[in-house]
Amino acid sequence: MYPIPENDRWWGPGFTEWTAVSGAPRLFRGHRQPRVPAALGFYDLRLPESRAAQADLARRHGIEGFCYWHYWFDGRRLLERPFAEVLASGEPDFPFSLAWANQPWTDTWLGTGRVLQAQAYSHEDDLAHARWLAEAFADPRYQRIGGRPVFCVFRPADLPDPRRTTDTLRTEVARLGVPEPLLLGLDAHAFGRDFRADGFDGTVAFEPSLGLLPRNVPPGTRSGARRPVGRTLHNLRAGVWSRRLRIYDYLDHVETVAGRRAALDHPTYPTVFVGWDNTPRRGRHAVILRNRSVTDFTARLGALVDGLQDRPADERVVFVNAWNEWAEGNYLEPDLDDGPAKLEAIARLVLAP
Repeated sequence: MYPIPENDRWWGPGFTEWTAVSGAPRLFRGHRQPRVPAALGFYDLRLPESRAAQADLARRHGIEGFCYWHYWFDGRRLLERPFAEVLASGEPDFPFSLAWANQPWTDTWLGTGRVLQAQAYSHEDDLAHARWLAEAFADPRYQRIGGRPVFCVFRPADLPDPRRTTDTLRTEVARLGVPEPLLLGLDAHAFGRDFRADGFDGTVAFEPSLGLLPRNVPPGTRSGARRPVGRTLHNLRAGVWSRRLRIYDYLDHVETVAGRRAALDHPTYPTVFVGWDNTPRRGRHAVILRNRSVTDFTARLGALVDGLQDRPADERVVFVNAWNEWAEGNYLEPDLDDGPAKLEAIARLVLAP
């Protein structure tokens, strides 16, 4: 949510995600685009006032911490300024943790697959990474479970030697006098996998599970028909000429994934997602989950919270995806359509006496 030299070079001077969000096309009747922020406006995360306003809004509505995406590429960090300033300044005084978005950066907007920032792994880099992380883990605001700092990895399966990486992170952080991190793998790209087999301490059941969406089911239907022509005809009825636009039903996806997860035999830290529409990034190639309502979101969150009551208090953790993924249509922050309704629903659920 602020310009960086790399995005200036790749996309043009001054580019931020707000550029894509504000210019998103409305592709069919009833399509909620572009999305316009309300209470916080088109903020700039370089400003401490913006970061303070986010934390205050989250705190007042029962959010217990922010899990920041952490972009580390063989010692190089990108989009690092907001968190670096949070760490250095001690402000805002609001809990946080980190999730390593370890995938390479690619040409998502144009869809060419061109790699903009490659990822690389080595034992030496694991050591350097652990030394950098130790400073963050030692911060009193850092969120812990069982006294251990929580550190998530977005794509554990991309690690060429996951046990080497996880062992190195634990031992090097501990050598520096910081408690061993609790390492959690996100199953976003490996649905149902128990990452304890790869040296992690547990798994985050990441949502949405886009990999479970059938690629050829006519969008917006539950029929099971699987002809690409069905998708095209559906899009035409919606006023869109595209064989690539993929439209599904939010509640249908939530219920399908919940059923699949119930059959798994390993514990996870659950996730509820707010919505999904990546039109700002993908245009007429977008994936859209329609008919999302605050009621459906709240019901799913409530079910997840209820399912954690037998766990120790500090393990009753639900991740909410996401606070501010505006270019994915996946955010809790107020917009002009819903206002603060999603946040108010969370407050009623978790702050009720």
